[in-house]
Formats: sequence, C-alpha cells, structure tokens
Amino acid sequence: MNFKKIGLLLAAGMLTITTVSGCGGSEGSSAADQNQTSDGVVDIEVWGTNIGYQPIEKGSKLYEFYKEKLGVGVIHPYVEWNGGTNYLNQLNLKIAANEMPDLFLPKEGIEDSLAKNGAIADLTELLPKHAPNLWEAIPQEMWDVVKANDPTGQGRIYYIPGMVDYGRYAGLIRKDWLDKVGLPMPKTQDEYVKVLEAFRDKDPNGNGQKDELPTGGREQARWMDHLFAMYGVAMFEGYPDWDIYNGELTYSAVTPNMKAALEFIAKLYKEGLIDKESLLNTKDKWDGKIHSDKVGNYFHWVESGYLPLENLYKNTGVKAQFEVLPIPEVPGFKGFYTWKRFTPPGWVVKNNKDEKKLMATLKLLNNMYDKKNVKDLYLGVEGMHHTIKDGKPTRLPDDKSTQQNLILDPYAKISTLDFMIDLNKSTASEDRMWAIDQVNRNMQEAQKYAKVIAGDGMPASVYDGFPDINNRTLYVEYATKITLGQYPISKFDEFVDKWNQSGGEEVTKRAREWYAKAKKGQS
Repeated sequence: MNFKKIGLLLAAGMLTITTVSGCGGSEGSSAADQNQTSDGVVDIEVWGTNIGYQPIEKGSKLYEFYKEKLGVGVIHPYVEWNGGTNYLNQLNLKIAANEMPDLFLPKEGIEDSLAKNGAIADLTELLPKHAPNLWEAIPQEMWDVVKANDPTGQGRIYYIPGMVDYGRYAGLIRKDWLDKVGLPMPKTQDEYVKVLEAFRDKDPNGNGQKDELPTGGREQARWMDHLFAMYGVAMFEGYPDWDIYNGELTYSAVTPNMKAALEFIAKLYKEGLIDKESLLNTKDKWDGKIHSDKVGNYFHWVESGYLPLENLYKNTGVKAQFEVLPIPEVPGFKGFYTWKRFTPPGWVVKNNKDEKKLMATLKLLNNMYDKKNVKDLYLGVEGMHHTIKDGKPTRLPDDKSTQQNLILDPYAKISTLDFMIDLNKSTASEDRMWAIDQVNRNMQEAQKYAKVIAGDGMPASVYDGFPDINNRTLYVEYATKITLGQYPISKFDEFVDKWNQSGGEEVTKRAREWYAKAKKGQS
C-alpha cells in the first residue's frame, strides 16, 4: 500500500474540509434538508465491512428496519472490501473529495491523521451526553486506553473501540478420537505428544487410510497458537504480541518463551505430528482438512465451532465431538490462550458542521448499543435475514444476491459471553442444537485458560516507520525455517539481534512509553 499517496489524499481532504465548510457545499443547510425525510428522520451515510452483500438504499427493507429501530435513516453504499485494501482506497478518495461518510470504520490507523486534522469528532464529552448506552457498554479502563492512544496527545477520545468481553480463542481437540485411541484429555506436554502420536498411528477416523493429521496450522506460521500458548507466548491468530516478560512489556517474538516454543514445534514437524503442509495451507485448504474428518486438534474462534461441526457432518456423516484443549503444562512456563478485549477501532464520527447530522449519528450509536435492540439488529429483516419457525427466530443461510448488509450488527463491534450463548440458544433450529450445545459448552470452558495480555489496545502508531516489524517479515522467515528444520534453533538469537537492529529497539521504547501512559490513566 502506498501510504505516502494516502497521506497526500488525506491532506487534500483536510484542506477541502477546512475551506469549504459552511459555504453552501455538502456541509450546508441545503444538504441537511436533502438528508431529512418528511417525518423528520435524518439520513446518515455509514461505511464499513461489506464482503459482497447488497447495499442499503433509501426506502429499502433494511433502511426502513433501521429507521424504525434506531430513529435514523441509514444509507450504506456498496464498497468492495477486498481484505480492506479497496475499502481504504475508496475511503481516502471520498475524504479527498470532501464527501466523508458520517459514520465509518477506520482502517490501518487512518483515524490518527483524521483526528490531528480535526476531520473526525472529539467524542470525549459527546458520548456520555448523547450516547450513554454506548458509553456505559465499554468499560472505563478501555476508554482510558483509548485516551492514551490519542494522537493529539491531549487524552481525548476519537474512536469507538471494538470489544470482546470474553476469551474467544482456544485449541479444540477431537474428544471422540481420544476415546477411540483410549487416551484421556492430556494435561501435560508429554501427554499431549502421546495423543498426537496416537492420532497419527491408530486411525481414529476409522477409514483405514491413516490419513489423520494430528494438528497443524496455516501459512506464515499462523493459526497454531495452541502450540505457542503452553509456553506463555502472547500470540494472536499467529501474530506475536506484547506482554510482560521479566517485568517489562516485551514483544513475545523475541523472548526465551518463543525460542522454546519454536524448538518444540520443529520437533513435532520432524516427527510428523504436524500437518506437513501447515506452512502452505490457505484458510480454505486448512478448513477443508478439518471438515473432512482428518484433523485431531486445531486452533480457532471457539464460538464459530458450529461451522466445522456442521460441515464435517455434511461431508462425512460424522457428528464430531470437539472439546477445549486445556493448556498442556510445560515445566518452567505458565501457559494461556491470548485474550484481547480490544478489537481494531470500530467507528469514528465525522466532525459534522451540520448539527442535525451529528446528533443523528450519535442517536444511532446510542440506540444501536441499547441492549433491548441488540438481538433485533443481529437478526435483521424477517424474510431477508431470518425467519420465524414455531415462534422462534432463526437466521437464514447467507445469500449475498438478496441480503442487504447488516452493517449495524452490534455483535460485530461489542460481544459478551452471556449474549453470545443466549443468541446461540435462541436463534438455532432444533436440528442444529447438537452442534450449538457443544459450542456453548466450549465457550464457557475456554474462559479457564484466557488471559488479557498487557499489550491489549496498543495503537499501530508504535510501528510507524517500521512496516517490516509490523508485518512480522523477519519473524515469519525465521519461524518458518526453524519449523522446517532449515535453520537450527541457535539461529533464533540471530533473529533477535536483527530484529532489534532493524527498529525493534525503537518500537519497544515506544511500546513501553505507551504502556506507562495507559497504566497511569487507569491508576
């Protein structure tokens, strides 16, 4: 991505915002009149993730649904997501043309530049006054971190964080396979290795082909966090993260914990206990292996566990039994599954000179985060997104050709364990309850092993000027070659030296300064 070009576009957009405001352009009273319906409801433009669903046009079914539930009209044009790359490019073009959406998802730290230029609203006083439901839904300590992340250095709030208020991740292991090979749930690393050996050698899927893959992951050494977790490595979907090591905030990739974990993983690979294609597997390829009754242990979101269960059953007729893998005990290390309460910034609000539009945006946010609206917003329009069967709402299968994008699904921005468990129970049809019951049980079990890491909520700005560190370029190279046996584990020390020399020392300094500021705000 050409960040220099984006910066120029942003600068151009800010200049336009400064000079055109109040001169009869898109911010003037005529625009307010055009965006207000005859019943006094104000329309606002909302941009966010859309992976192929229909847009929301004025007068459409979802537009009317949102207007009824939230008291605000929502216009949501279709912008191709493409991993966020196309979205960000199109957003920058809109900003440069002085056509910034009223409410939108920021990407790649764009909120920092917008805040510095006064293009997005300072929400510090606005949220408690005009969106108290949202204000109270986010814990105060999270707002303190958002203030510590203020790029203006004034301790103000410029974005609404996404929040996951429970441990979402864990290793999941085939309990039915354990029963077939006659082994209990492993508690230690040695027991875990014996389980992997049995999965490899004893044909637990019973097809006579010995094609089982004891465990594994995906390309760039991702989605095998369970193998790092037992060594206390802060790891998020395969991305090394920041936690306290030896009393200081430290990047987990350069710790002795990581060295020990990679040594163990290389041993598993050599002995055929990890899928040999782990470092080549795309998402589709790895999912396909899980859904084909071939994988004994994998790592992912626990709450989405119904997908492999249902796909595996559809493909093979097997009703698999997955349980949460307890963190295998390793002498000298304290393991955990990484929990980050912060997800990337969820929303920013345009610094609208049109008071009606600004107040409508805040009204939408307040009503969107009202607990009594959450389930309705998740379910969407009856007949389009869900159906009623025996008096019970059930989500319909995805159909991007007919379904409008549920851009204001609050679950995507703020998620709690009780809500998710209740949602699973109350929206699943009877024939799916066997899978949903497993998922709900595993979600509760996963909380025993989840730990919020110290680097939770750290801004991407600590990596400014060091994109290779942010992208894990050096880490992926060394982790991959050590795992494959192309590098001896002694090369890990070389990696640490190179990382520090290529900007790691500066990034660590910034990260520790941020942590001190964030902790001070919470004291």
